[in-house]
Order: sequence, then structure tokens, then C-alpha cells
Amino acid sequence: MVTAESASVTLNLAPHPLALRLGYAGLIPFVLGALLTWLVRPDAHPYVTDALAKYAALIVSFLGGVHWGLGQRQALPSPSRFVWAVAVMLLAWIAVVMPPYAGLAALGALLVACYVVDRRVYPAHGLGTWLVLRFRLSAVASLSCFIAAAGS
Repeated sequence: MVTAESASVTLNLAPHPLALRLGYAGLIPFVLGALLTWLVRPDAHPYVTDALAKYAALIVSFLGGVHWGLGQRQALPSPSRFVWAVAVMLLAWIAVVMPPYAGLAALGALLVACYVVDRRVYPAHGLGTWLVLRFRLSAVASLSCFIAAAGS
């Protein structure tokens, strides 16, 4: 039988090594996209910025989905978890249809906002140990979006 105490101990463990590897591997499209934005021929530029923006929007939606899951875990769910999950997804969708210089900057800002919210929410759900990874991933991903926006 799982008690509240044992569940809390399980939740406060450091991220699984596979989660670390997958998280860092997930930065490859961000870094590559930012780099290619500055290196490709003008005719390929729209494809690179579009691919990076769509990938960033997927990641923002994924981060929102974590909050949806946190809301589902609660006996009395906080509506704010569900609202945040949907709000960031909708904002990411809007950013994808914007011109790349604006959309990529908006996506970079959304990635920062997701981290700021997670910094407040994760500890209350026993996920504080994930914040170091979240910071590193968010810093590189948002910086990549900002660099690509500057190259658009």
C-alpha cells in the first residue's frame, strides 16, 4: 500500500537518468534551429524558422500538459492548473502563426514564463528536484528562440 509519505519520497527523487538524457537531447532542435537560422541560404530560411517555431510550440504545449497532469492528481483540483495548461498552448499556437521574428521571440518568452510558473508550482507537488533540469533546458531553449528571432 502506498502511503502519502512514501508517495512524497518517490516524487522528491532526482530526475531519472533517462529523463535527463532525453531532456538534453530535446535541446538539439533548438540549438540546431538557432544556428541554421543564421547559416542557411535565404530560400531555406523560412523552413528553418518555421520548423524551430513549431518545435518550440510543441515543447510549450508539453510543459502545459504537465500542469494538466498535476491538476488531475489532486483530490480537489485547482482550476489554475488546467487554465495554465490550455493558456500556454493557445499562446504557443498564436506565436506559430506570427512572423518568425515576433513568433520566435514570443515562444522564447513563453518558455521563460513556463519556468517561472513551474518554479512556484513544482515544489508544492513534490517536484522541486526537477527545477535544476527545467532551468537548464528552459535557458537554452529560450535563448535559442531569441537568437533565431534576431536572425529572422
